Parts: sequence; structure tokens; C-alpha cells
Amino acid sequence: MKKIIFTEKAPAPIGPYNQAILVGDTLYTSGQIAIDPTTNELVLDNIEAETKVVMENLKAILEAADLTFEHAIKATIFISDMANFARINSVYGSYFDVATAPARETVQVACLPKNVNVEISLVAQRF
Repeated sequence: MKKIIFTEKAPAPIGPYNQAILVGDTLYTSGQIAIDPTTNELVLDNIEAETKVVMENLKAILEAADLTFEHAIKATIFISDMANFARINSVYGSYFDVATAPARETVQVACLPKNVNVEISLVAQRF
């Protein structure tokens, strides 16, 4: 059965989608960008701050489903400039134990919503 996951601690959807869907023990998050859920403003001060807001939004969604980053099994990272990869990866990596980090792909794209620099989605599994 499909369960909608929603938390006010992450940005509200601005279109026909949900923050996350839980199917059985598997959670699928929508891609998160650096919108501060308390102000609904983008945080674009620098790529590290932007990535931290993205990861905190994902953390809030995971917590709303009673999960943590330890449960993440797959991540997809979209970035606007591969030159930012190392800086994004440094922040992203701080949320995971290297030994149990999820599978991942990182791709450079031509444009992201609201012209942000990074968008990340996760698949997590309750175990």
C-alpha cells in the first residue's frame, strides 16, 4: 500500500508530487533542493550551505518516515557544474558512514529547478 510522507520540516511540494512515498518498507523521496522550509527561501550562499540545506531536508523527510540516513540504499545527485562535485561530495558524505553509504550516481545537468546548483533524491529501506 502506498503511504504519502509529509513533514513541515521540509519544503512543501509546489506541484503534483509528494515529498516522499512509502511502499511497504521502501521510501522514495522526491528530489530536494535548497529551500529553507521555515522561510521558503532558497539558500544559495555557497555550494556547501546549499548542499547542507538539501541534506537537512532529506533528513527531515526520512525522520517523518521513522528512518535515518543509515537506511538509505540509493542516492541520485544532480548538479549544474561538475566542478562543484568535490565540495558537494564533502557535505553529502558527512551524513553517511562510509562503510554503509548508499549506492549513488552523480550527473551534471543543463538546468535544475529554480536554477539551483544541486538536487538530491534518496531511496531508503527499513530493515
